[in-house]
Amino acid sequence: MNRRSRLGELETKLGYKFHDISLLERALNHSSLLSEGDVRSLERLEFLGDRVLGLLTAEELWRRYPNFDEGDMAPRLNALVRKETCAEAAVFFGLPEYIRFSKAEEGAGGREKVSVLGDVCEAMLGALYIDGGLEAARKTYNAFWQKNFESLFRRYRDAKTELQEWAQKQGRGVPAYRELSRSGPAHAPFFTVEVQVEDLKPETATGKSKRQAQMDAAEKLLVREGLWEPEND
Repeated sequence: MNRRSRLGELETKLGYKFHDISLLERALNHSSLLSEGDVRSLERLEFLGDRVLGLLTAEELWRRYPNFDEGDMAPRLNALVRKETCAEAAVFFGLPEYIRFSKAEEGAGGREKVSVLGDVCEAMLGALYIDGGLEAARKTYNAFWQKNFESLFRRYRDAKTELQEWAQKQGRGVPAYRELSRSGPAHAPFFTVEVQVEDLKPETATGKSKRQAQMDAAEKLLVREGLWEPEND
């Protein structure tokens, strides 16, 4: 099956038929291809798609929670637009199998990297917006983000921010994070991180990125102190 036919399969998954299929193709071209010739990568579409995602999420928050103030909406918005959420959406729509990489990036496990999947997802939203306007992007947005709104927020809450705000209010200073170990292959490492808050027992966690390990360690400490409801999904 040729490339254009395969992109037709992806259009079906996205629920949208592109007028200019080259936009979708560009959204799937990883920047590593620039080293292998004259290929337009996804970066400009990613830049736009990030803003489209933020607007759609802010609008959904505005409509869904009429009694929320800015302080209530901000952490939900942050959770719903972060790379991990976008990477999950990329898998939901089946984007990984359609991404084009350089041979080096392919060999480095690019198809499984959260940062790469998140970028491609944002670029896809940018392509939808350019081709069909906000409603085209909204249709795809609704299929994943709107459908899973609260569960995504609970899964990707910013535990680091919440822990820091609580610690500072308690006069315990800023939480300190320390990398204890790193294991696994270079292209897919696992990080073990410890978080320390003044006068409290430390907590540790392991993740596929240093950031994720820090977030999980912060969440474990919050849960232990009765400040965070554990995720039950």
